[in-house]
Amino acid sequence: MAIKRKTYRFRRGAIIDVEEFHDGRYGAPGVKRNKRAKPTEEQMRAVNARNKARRCRHRLLEYFKPGDIWATWTYSVQNRPPDMAAALKDFQKAMRYVRKEYKKRGYEVFWIRNIEQGTRGAWHIHLIINEIGDTASIIQKAWEKGGTWFTEIRKSQYYDEDFTKLASYITKDQHTVETKKDGTPGKPRLREANYGTSRNMPLPEPKKDKLVRWKPEPKPKKGYYMAHIHEGINPVTGFKYRRYTMIRYRRK
Repeated sequence: MAIKRKTYRFRRGAIIDVEEFHDGRYGAPGVKRNKRAKPTEEQMRAVNARNKARRCRHRLLEYFKPGDIWATWTYSVQNRPPDMAAALKDFQKAMRYVRKEYKKRGYEVFWIRNIEQGTRGAWHIHLIINEIGDTASIIQKAWEKGGTWFTEIRKSQYYDEDFTKLASYITKDQHTVETKKDGTPGKPRLREANYGTSRNMPLPEPKKDKLVRWKPEPKPKKGYYMAHIHEGINPVTGFKYRRYTMIRYRRK
């Protein structure tokens, strides 16, 4: 079976993110390849959610730092939008103000957001945005529909070095459920969600190569430490996959 590897280099090589996986198009040596079964809707939903979180995490690694801002714009009851289209217009209006203020100061704005409606009808917008010194003041003045809550990414409960938790949280939608203590799935907490990013954040292309064998445990490159290792099973192919993030020592 072919084993493939994709290597991404972020922040000019200060962060290296690696994906290793078995190519589901090939069977084991000497075994005739079986016709791939059509994935179920639930399986495809899981794959799409994982891909969305992966792209989000890559943008976080490339464009954001732990000192950037994790914010939430809330709606007061009387200002709740009637639908997602109205909520999107509210967000766009606020971001026009933010972009104008960033431009005045000579900065470009980078953002990732998720507009969410809870199952009880309340709306809010989660926002990740680059810090330029007075970002907190800018986003407070930009939002006129309710309150503004903010902190540094590194001080939030969703922070970890490779941004896995934050990417998973901000890309959640109406199909996302939390696992209960007994291991059973809980109920969705969102009625609707709309995820988006600013358009000025292209992602680097990965280096692709093939591995001779699946190593029991990856080792960090010289001068780097292993920040995170994650292994799982692809719900469509049924094969193992692994990703790990290495960070250069003394990264600025």
